[in-house]
Amino acid sequence: MVVFRSLSAISRLRSRAVQQSSLSNYVRWLHSSELDLKSQMQEIIPEQQERLKKLKSEHGKVPVGNITVDMVLGGMRGMTGLLWETSLLDADEGIRFRGMSIPECQKVLPSAQSGEEPLPEGLLWLLLTGKVPTKEQVNALSKELAHRAAVPAIDALPSTAHPMTQFASGVMALQVQSEFQKAYEQGDIHKSRYWEPTFEDALNLIARVPVVASYVYRRMYKDGSIIPLDDSLDYGANFSHMLGYDSPQMKELMRLYVTIHSDHEGGNVSAHAGHLVGSALSDPYLSFAAALNGLAGPLHGLANQEVLLWIKSVVEECGENISKEQLKDYVWKTLNSGKVVPGYGHGVLRKTDPRYVCQREFALKHLPDDPLFQLVSKLYEVVPPILTELGKVKNPWPNVDAHSGVLLNYYGLTEARYYTVLFGVSRSLGICSQLIWDRALGLPLERPKSVNMDWLDNFMLLNR
Repeated sequence: MVVFRSLSAISRLRSRAVQQSSLSNYVRWLHSSELDLKSQMQEIIPEQQERLKKLKSEHGKVPVGNITVDMVLGGMRGMTGLLWETSLLDADEGIRFRGMSIPECQKVLPSAQSGEEPLPEGLLWLLLTGKVPTKEQVNALSKELAHRAAVPAIDALPSTAHPMTQFASGVMALQVQSEFQKAYEQGDIHKSRYWEPTFEDALNLIARVPVVASYVYRRMYKDGSIIPLDDSLDYGANFSHMLGYDSPQMKELMRLYVTIHSDHEGGNVSAHAGHLVGSALSDPYLSFAAALNGLAGPLHGLANQEVLLWIKSVVEECGENISKEQLKDYVWKTLNSGKVVPGYGHGVLRKTDPRYVCQREFALKHLPDDPLFQLVSKLYEVVPPILTELGKVKNPWPNVDAHSGVLLNYYGLTEARYYTVLFGVSRSLGICSQLIWDRALGLPLERPKSVNMDWLDNFMLLNR
């Protein structure tokens, strides 16, 4: 219905435009830079990028506050740690949207013909651009949003949707079974016992995610032929079995894979996302779904599929028997094109990832002659010196993603787009475990302070 309404509205507007001039004039009107939000953003973004670059280069080492143990234990409250341009909360004045208070927004933002309150589309324009929109700009944005409003049914996601999209949707579908939500809504559980229904949810979720994940895999790649759970098998082996891989070595690999990918402290995107959402007392299903959406990003869990695709691109261009000199040339070609060598470097680690090492040991034991493993071994010798020579990388060593895809590929699981789902199943163990402890320890809502560049500029002036 939303789509039809938006299309009919555009149709009426088109008719008026045709009466005034022509259809081509209407199209130019709809997409003119003055009315098109994206065009406005394209004009604004470069200057803000330069502003940020200047702040970083001139004041990057200036402290903006002291971090105490209370802040670390108290959900980062009061810790200035985020750049958040769209709004700034003042303890005395309340929220300001791009420097404007709510009463000021009510005065200057366009409203509907029959009302007085500002239109949300106007506020959206203000938040994105920092400028008060005209009525015409708000009307154009309103029509654009209506045109974009078609939403596919969750239970009818196309099998071509990314596996992580389907996996996260499947986790959300399980949320109706949340024990924590039921207990909280009934209102008869003390907060000291929140961990108990969280425990039930967490274990249920950990048990069910391999079933959901294998369903996604079989639906996408094996014509929908589903393999039921075998309750005689262990967790890793059962996951491998439900995926359709029953060789003893693949089951062993899956045990290793799930174990080493299960947790990696709390600061990474998926773990922090799960903890952050959970700090609002969202149940484990909601929290873990948020974690999965973070894991799906190219700079986090999606990197493991990028590694295998990159390695295969090396083989396609240079062959399996590539020399180290040829490999060096290909690595430099990748770097000089503005890309990174996937699977190398880490935000915290400053040495070879132990998860890489144990996978390498597995490969040396079970598939020492595999051409892709031998290529990975050559990369281990070639890439770190190049990254060190480049001088911009704090950690030139391989991480867990540099190896996992080659092992999975060897045993027949060749669909690289699916690899992050495996990562997600594994990460359920660590994230759900911590969610239980979050509730058991009564950890608070996470609410760090955010500032904008105006605040930073003023801070620098006051502290010269």
